[in-house]
Amino acid sequence: MVGAVVYVRVSTKEQTENLSLPTQLRACEEYCRRQGYEVLERFHEEGESAKTTDRSQLQNLLTYCRLNKGRVHFVVVFNLTRFARDKYDHFALRSHLQSLGISLRSATEPIDDTSTGKLMEGVLAAFAQFDNDVRSDRTRAGMKAALELGRWVFLAPIGYLNAPRSMGRSLMHDTERGPLVRRAFEDYATGRYTKEQLLKRARTWGLTNRRGKLLTSQAIGVLLRNQLYAGIVDVPEYGVRGKRGDFEPLISDELFYRVQAILSGRVPSTAPRQRAHPDFPLRGFVRCESCGRGLTGSWSKGRSEYYAYYHCRPGCRAVNVSKAMLEGLFADELALLQPTPGYMRLLKESVLRIWKTRKAAVREEIESAERAAKAIQQKLDRLDEAFLFERSIDIETYDRHAEKLREELTLARIDRHSGQLDELDVEGIVAFAERVLPRAADLWVQASLEQRQRFQLLFFPGGIAFDGKGFVGTRVTAQAFSYLREIQTGNERVVDQTGIEPVTS
Repeated sequence: MVGAVVYVRVSTKEQTENLSLPTQLRACEEYCRRQGYEVLERFHEEGESAKTTDRSQLQNLLTYCRLNKGRVHFVVVFNLTRFARDKYDHFALRSHLQSLGISLRSATEPIDDTSTGKLMEGVLAAFAQFDNDVRSDRTRAGMKAALELGRWVFLAPIGYLNAPRSMGRSLMHDTERGPLVRRAFEDYATGRYTKEQLLKRARTWGLTNRRGKLLTSQAIGVLLRNQLYAGIVDVPEYGVRGKRGDFEPLISDELFYRVQAILSGRVPSTAPRQRAHPDFPLRGFVRCESCGRGLTGSWSKGRSEYYAYYHCRPGCRAVNVSKAMLEGLFADELALLQPTPGYMRLLKESVLRIWKTRKAAVREEIESAERAAKAIQQKLDRLDEAFLFERSIDIETYDRHAEKLREELTLARIDRHSGQLDELDVEGIVAFAERVLPRAADLWVQASLEQRQRFQLLFFPGGIAFDGKGFVGTRVTAQAFSYLREIQTGNERVVDQTGIEPVTS
């Protein structure tokens, strides 16, 4: 008896096109009955595309044929499009079956092992691929048309959900993840967090991907650069750039471009560099005077207890000092920089004057960037009109100029938000500084790890050197503290304003 196996397949759409599994199965079994084949096994593929050979039931079929070599003589399908839509996949599969002594047969098409049958098989396989390519072209054209209208046609990113067609928009907010994504943008826009720190915060909030798993460092970077959150559809591979989406954005344009400005380095981040062990806040911040590298810290076991030490890194033994001694010396160093009331009064007046001048300059920078962005947008609008309505330029010319203008527009928008100053209560900040700075040493001792690191960078942005006994060299302090040069005028002690504001003649 000649043995055969039957393979039938449908995609979800084709179940409505008279190609259901029962229809195909009846036709294949009738064909086997007419040919006198014994049906050894039936394989049903549901909802799988023929564009790929990575189909579970097809893999099972090939395994069955291999394990039953000699018993299986034919694989019977409804037609060749059920087997494979790519001609190269078709002939690769058929060649594999032939190596097992198995021939392919179609219940509705005249193919066999004769020269005419092989020719017909080749023609039908080519037509199957042609039909698949036409469908792909139509699908791609439809997707591009939808994208041009601002519809998102792909899987929604974290924070959004794909909306039902009845809603009239392509995306809707995910009430669970959407607020967390917005919070991630808002936190990063402050400039106080690195991407790694933001990732840790997002994980504590419970922000996960669609599979419920915690975000990776790569995912948080992709999230922060995704224009879709600002309602902008941008898919270069489909030729769609900068289209306003048909859905409600999760964040404002201002917030998005503020984040891009920080990511690109146009706005400096104030996030402290983490030296993450809470027991050693000065690790990496205090440098060895001998080798120039930052000190590290560790615990050493004594006879009955552990002792904490700061010391040089491998290769240098110039410094080995107890944690208590080094941190005590650093607190003393902070105390030396505590300003007098007279200095704080003069500093406050100068800061407020400089802040007012800076705000005026920034307003002019923002207005200039807005004018530039508006001019570029007008050029884009004229380019669209020339291509879409006047037909005075071809697609290559349009794409070349549009790409350049959109890049310029993005940079202009980033510039506009790079120069933007946060709304700050400067008077309140200076008043806070008047209370904090005279107690800086005590506050540093009592603060958390992150707060200590911020204090350290505030007073000594470039770090500080230690020779094993004390701090050495000229310390590079924050700009405000470099003006603590007292001058004598009779019996008065005043602060030299040189450097706080321009010297006038």
